[in-house]
Amino acid sequence: MPKTKTFLESLAEAPAKTLDKTVTETGKLAHFARTNKPVKKTEEFWHKLGPGLTTGAADDDPSGIATYSQTGSAYGFRLLWLAGYSFPLMAVIQEMCARIGLVTGRGLAANIKKHFPRWVLYSTTLLLLVANTFNIGADLGAMTKAVQLVFPSLPFGPLIFFITFISLFLQIFTSYKEYAKYLKWLTLVLFSYVATGLIISINWQEVLKAAIIPSLDFSKEQFFLITGVLGTTISPYLFFWQTSQEVEEEILAGRATIKARQEVTKKELSNMRMDVWIGMFISNLVMFFIIAVCGAVLHKAGITTINSAEEAAAALRPLAGGQAYLLFTVGILGTGLLGVPVLAGSAAYALSETLGWKQGLYRKLKQAYAFYGVIIVAMLVGLFLNLTGIDPIKTLIYAAVLNGLVAPVVLIQIVKIAGSDKIMGRHKAGSWTRALGWIATWLMIISGAATIIGLF
Repeated sequence: MPKTKTFLESLAEAPAKTLDKTVTETGKLAHFARTNKPVKKTEEFWHKLGPGLTTGAADDDPSGIATYSQTGSAYGFRLLWLAGYSFPLMAVIQEMCARIGLVTGRGLAANIKKHFPRWVLYSTTLLLLVANTFNIGADLGAMTKAVQLVFPSLPFGPLIFFITFISLFLQIFTSYKEYAKYLKWLTLVLFSYVATGLIISINWQEVLKAAIIPSLDFSKEQFFLITGVLGTTISPYLFFWQTSQEVEEEILAGRATIKARQEVTKKELSNMRMDVWIGMFISNLVMFFIIAVCGAVLHKAGITTINSAEEAAAALRPLAGGQAYLLFTVGILGTGLLGVPVLAGSAAYALSETLGWKQGLYRKLKQAYAFYGVIIVAMLVGLFLNLTGIDPIKTLIYAAVLNGLVAPVVLIQIVKIAGSDKIMGRHKAGSWTRALGWIATWLMIISGAATIIGLF
């Protein structure tokens, strides 16, 4: 068998002129990367983005995509204002959570445990576990249905077991930080909704009007969807995830003790704020275009209720034509593989901090059996929910509504902690931030109450 030449051996045998040209071109590329300011600044900017960007990307999980799609198909452009108005509220809440993690050096559940009665801690953790497990099941079911769009011959049961196994393997044996940066590129497929919105015929005057002026008909169906939109945007699992990820970032930076993690600087807070607001802006931009595209394509075609993955994928036909299913499948898989670990991880953080277990995705399995055990159990329960015959698409929307009902319980504690002189000291949230936090809390309470009343 002939020996394969290495790259260096090939270079050594190359003519002198070829070698000189290769070295020269390589040097030019390296020099360009070092000296080109826009490239260098873009790279530096990208590295500054962390938990905020990941959290924003995870927010557009399959549950979010289904809820936004149903909103657009059912009401056209009339609920587009939710995207713009929820953005500052969502960003402020996530900034509070990140601030709590940076300043206290503890996760959200650990702070609730330290500063609130035990019944508040236990009820909050229990509600989060139920909501997250239900959401995991909905996302796994949607990912499986999306794959079946491209490979219809694959049976649902074995396929969902395979997807669950892959997701668990990545969560347990791979650093989330490592594979999340690759999955973020997959979620960029969701920008296909942005592209679709720019190429199809849309009355932008009508869109802008709907985006600025709120429209309500006060029906129970509309309040149900509004609670779902708010629940999948201002979601409890994102609160716990954001806080814990800020702590993990500090631990990875060498701050192993709580005291060391509490020494936060103004620059760190400034970088955190930029990271969070950019992440939430991207999340809501995608939300805006999903609603707009589904309103322009599905609602206009008379499809007002999405009953299947096929109908949800149909919104991308103007851009992708016959490849709409493939585009939709890649987007759902990407957001699912990014979002499911956030759901399972936030549940594991909350329960582990509540019961005093070792936790953290930076730890190996043998260092935190209980923490990873919660992830495994939550994933398996979510898997088996799908074997009961529930409708994956409708379940996604119900999962979003459930998050909307749970959120106010957690929001009250977040705003109180972030605004406390005793807990946060000189780094407490400002008056405007707290005001927006309370507005978000009351908005969630009102929409949740209206939804519950509408069920009876």
